[in-house]
Amino acid sequence: MFVHHVFFFLNNPDSAADREVLVAGLQTLTSIEGVKLAHIGKVADTHRGVIDRSYSVSWLMLFDTKEAQDIYQDHPVHHKFVETCAHLWEKVIVYDSDDV
Repeated sequence: MFVHHVFFFLNNPDSAADREVLVAGLQTLTSIEGVKLAHIGKVADTHRGVIDRSYSVSWLMLFDTKEAQDIYQDHPVHHKFVETCAHLWEKVIVYDSDDV
């Protein structure tokens, strides 16, 4: 299993409209073949010292293999998403992990 977890930090984190555009863009990515599971998240209402609450939207995807994730990265739908939505975020952090 290959896990791809992305955290988006919006330029305007209080803008519901910007968040909606980003979420709509992320939803288009689920059509890419090889995506086993996709989850769009917001900061949970949890408050412990180890929790980072600074991001705006999270994007979690599961793939069978790294190769499937590589196909996703180079897919035209993914490129279109970046082209359409990149203006919305000031920073993106990605955590990829593979089986131990």
